[in-house]
Amino acid sequence: MSTKIIICGARGRMGQLLVSCAKKDAALEIAGTVDSGDDPEASIAEADVVIDFTTREATLPLAKIAAARGKALVIGTTGHSESERAAIREAIQGIPAVWTSNFSTGVNILFHITRLVGELMRDADVAISETHHAKKKDAPSGTAKTLQGILERVLGRDVPVESLRVGDVVGDHTVAFRTPDEELSLTHHAIERATFARGALRAAKWVVGREPGIYDMQDVLGLKK
Repeated sequence: MSTKIIICGARGRMGQLLVSCAKKDAALEIAGTVDSGDDPEASIAEADVVIDFTTREATLPLAKIAAARGKALVIGTTGHSESERAAIREAIQGIPAVWTSNFSTGVNILFHITRLVGELMRDADVAISETHHAKKKDAPSGTAKTLQGILERVLGRDVPVESLRVGDVVGDHTVAFRTPDEELSLTHHAIERATFARGALRAAKWVVGREPGIYDMQDVLGLKK
């Protein structure tokens, strides 16, 4: 039986990729697409899960509608303030939701390895650098902030992030650990934006039927122990 999805932000760069990739996945059915100015209510009623790749202002209203309808939710929009994040968490308490800064399988493996290396190299100097296309609105990226949060929790100190916006770079992230004797660098280079769309669709299939709660791609990929 196919998972019915509604894609919010369907005319955006990621939204178009989601539509394209979903059409090629026999396990998915597009119940509707929504973009700025559209009313999501009718389409959400027909869906099993709502996928949000809109804007930071649109996520909370969508989350409230999904929760009111008892629909699962996948949030890929980034750039929310702490107060916005708190309001979204409050709104989705009663439904299962996957909320992550990056749906790439490789990036989520990077999150996992970064935590392990941080625990093993606590005395190292650590820095994060990220590069994205010139049109990306938020900086640092949500992925860089996630890496920063992982390391600051492990190390108990501030970790700097350097951001660069140039050209049409899909997304590059590097975490560098340096001691007086050696340097270890972990790098992820995104080649095609479709990797994010495929990951979000994988999350959409996974989250339907889960217990209410906020999950991330570490849960989807089975990386949490």
